[in-house]
Amino acid sequence: MSLWTRISDAIAALANGEGLSEVFSRLRTPPDRSVGFTIAVIALGAKMAKADGEVTRDEVTAFREVFQIPRSEEKNAAQVFNLARQDIAGFEDYARRIGDMYAGDNAPLCDLMGGLFHIAVADGEYHPNEDEFLRRVAEIWGFDDRRFMRIRAQFVADADRDPYDVLGAGPDMAVDEIKDLWRGLVRENHPDRMMARGVPEEAVKLAERRLIAINAAWAAIQEGHA
Repeated sequence: MSLWTRISDAIAALANGEGLSEVFSRLRTPPDRSVGFTIAVIALGAKMAKADGEVTRDEVTAFREVFQIPRSEEKNAAQVFNLARQDIAGFEDYARRIGDMYAGDNAPLCDLMGGLFHIAVADGEYHPNEDEFLRRVAEIWGFDDRRFMRIRAQFVADADRDPYDVLGAGPDMAVDEIKDLWRGLVRENHPDRMMARGVPEEAVKLAERRLIAINAAWAAIQEGHA
């Protein structure tokens, strides 16, 4: 059964009167976890689109870069997106439900946050309202500021992007300690590990962008200590 067929089943539950927030509570184990991941990105992406006021063509394209949506399934993806935008539940309720779905497992939540950042910066601008939205989601998921800034730095290419932020390191740390962080992030973003924690195969490509930033940061730090 394909990912989008399973999402269709979730859509049927929604059509029977279950709220989108309630659907998350059932999507805790494989293979349903990958369904939950996809719906979470669509749903929170829809809520985030309301934060900066509009959905741009670039944001839609960015979502398509994360999830290869067959034409036959476009209607289902659009339906989840529209339900999320129209649902009276606020994004904080969604974020809590999604956090409960992963029961404190930070790795897939970091993957989800990466997907949201990918969409947020797709139009070439990281809107202050998007930053406020994502900071609040991160807070609900229990991320400390260093974790949030690490993910943000991997996607938001500010002119003053700090390579230490990208690795979640501090400039006072020993080089060997930073190297261990770098190695851990490389392992964490390996496709096999990502799929094992419930990230759909289509979304694993998010790791490519993260790894470019991670490796560039480690190279910059090494150069600074040469």
